[in-house]
Amino acid sequence: MLRNYLFFILLTGLVTGSLAGEKHQDSVVDMSALIDVSGLIEKVSDKRVVYVGETHDQYQHHLNQLAIIKGLHAKHSDLAIGLEFFFQPYQNVLDQYIAGEIDEAGLIRGTDYFNRWRFDYRLYRPIFSFAREHGIPMIALNLEREITDQVSREGIESLSPEQQARLPAEIARDNESYRERLQTIYEAHPHREGRDFERFLDVQLLWDESMAERAAEWIEENPQGHLVILAGAGHLIYGDGIPSRLSRRVDASQAIVLNVNSVPELNPELADYLILADQHKLPPSGKLGVFLDVESSPPSVNGFVENSGAAEAGIKEKDLLVSVDDQPIESYADLRIALMDREVGEVVKLSVKRERLILGTIVETYQVTLR
Repeated sequence: MLRNYLFFILLTGLVTGSLAGEKHQDSVVDMSALIDVSGLIEKVSDKRVVYVGETHDQYQHHLNQLAIIKGLHAKHSDLAIGLEFFFQPYQNVLDQYIAGEIDEAGLIRGTDYFNRWRFDYRLYRPIFSFAREHGIPMIALNLEREITDQVSREGIESLSPEQQARLPAEIARDNESYRERLQTIYEAHPHREGRDFERFLDVQLLWDESMAERAAEWIEENPQGHLVILAGAGHLIYGDGIPSRLSRRVDASQAIVLNVNSVPELNPELADYLILADQHKLPPSGKLGVFLDVESSPPSVNGFVENSGAAEAGIKEKDLLVSVDDQPIESYADLRIALMDREVGEVVKLSVKRERLILGTIVETYQVTLR
């Protein structure tokens, strides 16, 4: 059973002592003040906007998000969910999914999920399924990657007029602590030549400002509505990412909920609540053990990982993957959908197209053990 505890009062008192003759004050967490998720719901249910942060590949973070969504939906029938991991041009696909006009595979294909986000879809599936079951709108918050990738490579000035028109109407650059925090992150990682900090900062600003702008639009369009925003912790900590930029645009009460293992320090300014979550992991899904050219249709094999089940079965480089258990494969998304719920050790029937010198193009089928 999932057990979640939260710091309701993160820093509740001070202990005064001495070290080398000097007084100092240490922060103390009052363990008797810890509450569970139902207690959290009571604390934040009066807020128009509740942010629930995540580390994208941590399943327990998404289970927490779902629990909070369920609790808030029980109190607010006008709830919507704002999502970092869907991009604004695909809003109509989310609407179709919630309306029952397309299925899960249609959502994945229609939003180009596996090319644009790439994290295991199963991490988010319970949230999406609950939203669909209860008709909760899902709002695509993020600016499309074509724009942020272009800014990262060549700067905002390189954008076309059409791309410029997609930018947030207002971009605030006056938060020095935000800038300093991002510079620390930037300097901790290697970067390609020509990709300087200012471009890195511009991309982060575009993400945060565009998500805040889209959320503000929804709030203005739904003056009685309530919004849960799911985003990476980096967009929420200290409130200077999405939250402060939303506050510039609309007057809406807010609360920030983060997971304790996704924050850099225990600081009362980080968030309103921190969750201490039990560890939960998805079972690994079975894999073919191949490197793919995902731009080809169907995808083609570029190479193999060590101990590849596909290589052991007889798959060769340049083979085109055309079906898994007779399910047609035309794209990378099709392949990911076909294998998403397959287990390690399961055997699948994989059909490939192969060029033979004399026979020309032939289709061959192999039994592949997933690993």
